[in-house]
Amino acid sequence: MAWRPRLRPGLRHRVVLWFGLLGFGLSLLLAVTVWVLLSRFLVTEQESTALTETSANATAIQRGLSASQSDIDGLLAGLPAADGRTAAMLRWDGTWHVTPAGTSPDELPAALLATAEGGRPAQERVSVDGTTQLAVALPLSNPGDVYVELYSLSSLNRVLLILAISLVAGVVLATGLGLAVGRAAGRRALRPLDAVSRTAARLAAGDLRVRLDAGDDPDLVEPAASFNRTAEALQQRVEADTRFAADVSHELRTPLTTMLNSMQLLQARQADLPPALREPLELLAAELDRFRQLVVDLLEISRDSAADDPGARETVVLGDLVRHSADSAAGRPVTSVDPDVADALVLADKRRLSRVVANLVDNAELHGGGCLAVRVLAHDGRVRFEVDDAGPGVPEDRRTRVFDRFARDGVSGGRGGRGVGLGLAIVAQHVRWHGGAVTVLDRPGGGARFVVDLPVVRSSSAGWRT
Repeated sequence: MAWRPRLRPGLRHRVVLWFGLLGFGLSLLLAVTVWVLLSRFLVTEQESTALTETSANATAIQRGLSASQSDIDGLLAGLPAADGRTAAMLRWDGTWHVTPAGTSPDELPAALLATAEGGRPAQERVSVDGTTQLAVALPLSNPGDVYVELYSLSSLNRVLLILAISLVAGVVLATGLGLAVGRAAGRRALRPLDAVSRTAARLAAGDLRVRLDAGDDPDLVEPAASFNRTAEALQQRVEADTRFAADVSHELRTPLTTMLNSMQLLQARQADLPPALREPLELLAAELDRFRQLVVDLLEISRDSAADDPGARETVVLGDLVRHSADSAAGRPVTSVDPDVADALVLADKRRLSRVVANLVDNAELHGGGCLAVRVLAHDGRVRFEVDDAGPGVPEDRRTRVFDRFARDGVSGGRGGRGVGLGLAIVAQHVRWHGGAVTVLDRPGGGARFVVDLPVVRSSSAGWRT
């Protein structure tokens, strides 16, 4: 069995857990303290009350016996009623007298009686008829004479049980309250991290102009400043690389044009060349064409921020643009438009959006075994177009990286090698510029499906609301 690393809970969950543990620990400590103190108090109070009542009754019995020893059972029966008392026993001149009848003094512990016979009061819990009772034994004036009363502890046990249940419920309630407070506190305390996460996600998605606002939180000032400095440095680096690529591409255009013109002359006189030179000439022509495509793509992807002027946008009927661009790139009709989005309008740069469609169709033709279909349809309040190919598809671990620059692996099954690895990067850049999203999925039945979702300006088609 392969070893898998243990996943550590997130910061928000750890905050909730610690608050819950804190609530549990404090409530448990309080519950134990209350239980110990209150239970001891109740038991002590019960024993003290029993001892006081037994002492009063023993004094009354002693007086009655001094006056008359003929009616001992009457003396026991005439004792005032006491809450919780179950039996009274008197050993007088070695004979036990018990009320009510049926109670046996044999169940009394010998140590209890020995203590009372020695002239000291004694208390002990005993089991009588399967119930736990409190036995109080007091010595009388004559040696060996003992007076004993039994008190039921059922009332005390019920009180202690109710107390225990209440304390356990309090612990559970306090733990739940701690978790709730931890959840609320974690959400509030970690709210700035959500803003950091969203900002970092936008930066990772290519929005290099995004910056983190620390607000009035002094704890976020330095982290926000560090993040913004990093983002600024990254933006400057990317812009410098972009300018460099654009400058190099511009410088390459002149010699490239010369080479292409020279190649056209050579190809025009190809019949006059020796047969041994014709094949190298064809290879050179293919490489020059690939070089030309690389320069064109570099110029396209390295457009500076001035080219991102929103003024370049205009309202476009997406279905018409996709149909024209896709069918032209494939060289045959491949596009279908859902009637519900036939007049869906998007705010777009026609040139860039046409390039997106053409690049996806070219990718399907060159690397995906051929373009099977292009569809325009509605999806979740947006308008979507899909490009299906007949290739083996894109592995899941490559579905993000295929949109990186010069990423040429991850899609196999192509018929040619003319790609330079910038086509899908241009697609991702232009789609992001339009406020949309591009993803790659598995096509039902096999192959890859490239999906582009774009925001809609307006659609008057019945049955579909944006």
